[in-house]
Amino acid sequence: MAFFTRPTSASAAVRIVDPNTQDEPVQQPQSRKDSVTRQCRNIMIYGFCKYADKGCMYYHPPAQDASQPTTRSESPVITSSISAQAVNAPVFVPKSSASFPSFKSSHEAMRASLSSPSPSPPDYQSIQEPQATYSPYSFSDLSDSVTSQMSQLSPHFYDDPQQFNNYPSDYEQAAADIPYYSASAPMFLREPLNYHLYTPAIPSTLPFVSSSSDSHFVPQSSELRQTLQSRSETIRGVPPIGLNLPEELQGYHTLTPLDTLVGSERRKFGNWFSVVYRAINSTNGAPYALRRIENFRLMHQTAFSAIEAWSRIQHPNIVSVHEAFTTRAFNDSSLVVVYSYYPDAQTLYDVHLKPKSPPFQQAFQNQTGTQTPQFTPVPERTIWSYIIQIASAIKKVHEAKLAVRMIDTTKILVTGRNRIRIGSCGIVDVLMHDAHQDMHLSQLEDLTMFGRLIFALCCNNASATTNGNFQKSLEIMGRLYSPEIKTLGLFLISKSHPNKNINAVFEMIGTRVVNELDDALSGQDRLENELLGELENARLVRLLCKFGFINERPEFARDPRWSETGDRYIIKLFRDYVFHQIDEHGNPVTNLSHVLTCLSKLDAGTDEKVMLVARDEQSCLVVSYKEIKSCIEAAFNDLARAGR
Repeated sequence: MAFFTRPTSASAAVRIVDPNTQDEPVQQPQSRKDSVTRQCRNIMIYGFCKYADKGCMYYHPPAQDASQPTTRSESPVITSSISAQAVNAPVFVPKSSASFPSFKSSHEAMRASLSSPSPSPPDYQSIQEPQATYSPYSFSDLSDSVTSQMSQLSPHFYDDPQQFNNYPSDYEQAAADIPYYSASAPMFLREPLNYHLYTPAIPSTLPFVSSSSDSHFVPQSSELRQTLQSRSETIRGVPPIGLNLPEELQGYHTLTPLDTLVGSERRKFGNWFSVVYRAINSTNGAPYALRRIENFRLMHQTAFSAIEAWSRIQHPNIVSVHEAFTTRAFNDSSLVVVYSYYPDAQTLYDVHLKPKSPPFQQAFQNQTGTQTPQFTPVPERTIWSYIIQIASAIKKVHEAKLAVRMIDTTKILVTGRNRIRIGSCGIVDVLMHDAHQDMHLSQLEDLTMFGRLIFALCCNNASATTNGNFQKSLEIMGRLYSPEIKTLGLFLISKSHPNKNINAVFEMIGTRVVNELDDALSGQDRLENELLGELENARLVRLLCKFGFINERPEFARDPRWSETGDRYIIKLFRDYVFHQIDEHGNPVTNLSHVLTCLSKLDAGTDEKVMLVARDEQSCLVVSYKEIKSCIEAAFNDLARAGR
């Protein structure tokens, strides 16, 4: 039989019983005329029928036409009936190949064919024997799908037996190479926000406040919005699982490490290992940066007096110090100093001095084989900006009778476009409390460290003034930068100059401060222009909130003052006029410009009149935006008064 048709009646269901059972009555078979043309179900299900020679009334194909039966153990006797719908059941997919020896043998045949040096086409005859009839219970579709998948594999995949036998271990090794599974990753991977979907700010009328151009301190509008959104996302990030950090630390929770280095590469602060965490304050909910000094035992409580002095210094180029305390929450005696947190901040070392990867360095090689300098020089305008900001911070600290002590590329943070702040202030005063130091000598050391920092930025080398690199650094500075920077650097690192102080530094850079002031004021104008665009959003949100408070309040459904005939009816019709307009074909109109225009006129309370049509189109009202605004204010004040 070429094709097995769907049964047309419920009488086609056949009850399969044991012929040796004498207790159950045997159902009368159908007529011989119908049964001889229907193929036996045992042939379709099992490939053979053991009742073929014992009086089975259904059609049994000859041995040369039927599929060769697979050798299997004696099948158990089935006493349950099979419904007519079972014939059209979906293809059975086995969970294990152990129950199907033929499928397992076909898989081994395919594996053997792929492991040969000269792969030949697989023997599909050994995978699945041809069947003369269609059988919905066969698993040939499954074999074909496996065969098609295995044919796409590399023929040398099974050449190495260890690769196949140790497949789980190889999978774990491959998973360990993926950054998502790395234990040192500070955050879980997540989809980035669609920053490009945010609308740009309105254009400014001032030519020097254009939102499409960059300034020294403020980027263009699109980049600024993306930066702010990225910072907001960083602040709300959650720490990875399995770090075993304390849940609460002196009023701070949700500790997240900001340093990704582990093991022998951990950062050191002097002679102590140091780790920086981001934590949330339980009192105000603001994020803070916590620098922890490991295995430090505080001997005198008076050492915290320096932290109190630093907490009184507020400067735009200094990371503010808030408090300090000792704790044993990390299973040791640790010193923790709390600072202000700046999301997505980087150190000067990471931005300018960090070595580039070998592929990046090879890109500088030209065709002749010679290699150009492997670093991009920092623009002179940027270096002068760094010099003025650091000098301003040092002047503020020295006037407070303190010393910075940490003017280093790894402790100065870049918190924005060309904006830097000196971090980790006050820790050295606590760590070196027992050692008496002259404050004047410490301030002179600040200026020396300042000069080394200038040489490091100009030469892209943290040890530009040491290890015999001084003369080469002078040549680089003379070739790439103006003589003023070279003169200032030499003045700061000199040890015998009689008038070496921060005021003398400002006398040398006085003309450059004017340019910095001009750029700072221009950046302020740019930020005010960006804020002007956000003011529109705040006004519209307040109006929409008032609409939500007033319209459709169920508790006032029977109040005449809030009914369809009261003053609130005007507000309801105006809402329909703004949000529920339809076109001539009855389709909703979703015109955001219409909404913004109407809400802006309503917030201004103009005398322009608008016609409000009822929903049944039987009445209309002509009112001005000023009258609608008065109705909204009166209704909202009634609600606020009732709430108080």
